[in-house]
Amino acid sequence: MKILFDKFYWRTLRKTKKYFVFSIVLLLNISLLHSQNLAPKDSGLLKSLPEAEGMSSKRLARIDTVFRTYVNKGWCNGATAIILRNGRIVYYKAIGYNDIKKKTPLKKNEIFRIASQTKAITSVAVMMLYEEGKFSLDDPISDYLPEFKDAKVLDKFNEEDTSFTTVKAESPVTIRELLTHTSGVIYPGTGTKAMNEIYANYGITMGLGGKNLILKDAIKKLAQAPLEFQPGTKWNYGYSVDLLGRLVEVVSGLSLNQFFQKYIFKPLGMNDTYFYLPKDKYKRLEKLYMMIKPGHLTEVNESYPNSNGTLFMGGGGLSSTAYDYALFLQMLLNGGEFNGRRLLSETTIKMMTENQIGDLECGSLFIPKGGDKFGLGFEIISKTGSIQIPIPEGSYGWGGTFGSLYWVDPVNKIVAQLVLQGSPNSYNEIREKFIALVYQAVIK
Repeated sequence: MKILFDKFYWRTLRKTKKYFVFSIVLLLNISLLHSQNLAPKDSGLLKSLPEAEGMSSKRLARIDTVFRTYVNKGWCNGATAIILRNGRIVYYKAIGYNDIKKKTPLKKNEIFRIASQTKAITSVAVMMLYEEGKFSLDDPISDYLPEFKDAKVLDKFNEEDTSFTTVKAESPVTIRELLTHTSGVIYPGTGTKAMNEIYANYGITMGLGGKNLILKDAIKKLAQAPLEFQPGTKWNYGYSVDLLGRLVEVVSGLSLNQFFQKYIFKPLGMNDTYFYLPKDKYKRLEKLYMMIKPGHLTEVNESYPNSNGTLFMGGGGLSSTAYDYALFLQMLLNGGEFNGRRLLSETTIKMMTENQIGDLECGSLFIPKGGDKFGLGFEIISKTGSIQIPIPEGSYGWGGTFGSLYWVDPVNKIVAQLVLQGSPNSYNEIREKFIALVYQAVIK
């Protein structure tokens, strides 16, 4: 009896060991497969072979060729691009020089001035507070920034002595109108000659007066000038998002810089994005160039953001890397979430990326003949636009004054960022070429 029991025991144990070993191996394989396809928290973006994501390596190499042509002809010092497909990096390169004289190669992780790409981040911050029930989009901004109560609109202007008259705004400027640039608040240089003269008289310049101001005082200064047009009746690019930056400060109780760092940059792992760079990252700032004549670039001595400052503008002023900004864009493409950190709901992202200006015409960085629309912080590619360029209808993006361009394509699951650091940009057609170069590489 004991012998039979022993045989049964050892036979059962051997089977159990086999099943145990098999189970461990199976779990290890599943775990390995899982780790290869899913990024754990804080791991950032994963790389992938372009062919695995439906793009051609050979065709993506054409980007290198075009970038080198522009560098060799002296049309730009260099260019950086990052392209994501299905959440994976399929292209990430820098071509050219950071220092033309020394022939110092441009590195892909150089920190660049993102300028108006700051607006998208501010718009996300606004919508995060909107989701918390802090305000409604059609609330008057004067409820939170009282200096804009009883806003006036320019009526008549005397060119001889630059005097002007105003009329009362027919309706208050709303948060939605600020997000869509239909507020009547403009930039110096984007409005009529009259508005440009008025801004000059009030000392309102690009940057609103320098790094030693604080946003609260800069916005009060801006409030002295009249609106260019009745709120909601036109589209014109301007300081609207800077007002929204101040709104974030008033509602959250934090400076715009603190809010960005705590609620957007740290959760997304954007470790190289700042208003003013820490000293240990000064050397990573990409040099800024301007073209003095065709084919001849000269360096612009611009210390910002390698300095200390107190002015945190909602419409411009951040610096970042192509990689960092791609994290932000992928969050948008994911419907407001990245690596387990949700900043916004899918419903809110959908609302932000749909036409919010009706039949009004807006400016475009993507299509030369116009026809696109504007959402809550982004240019939206319209049906008209998608006929002129390969980016499909419903995609969205914008860029920066130094030549950068970005977009998010929900149809093809593409995120793309082009980085240039030139002012002014005499060869802006590189943006359109980059768009074509991205889509000619899509093979499925």
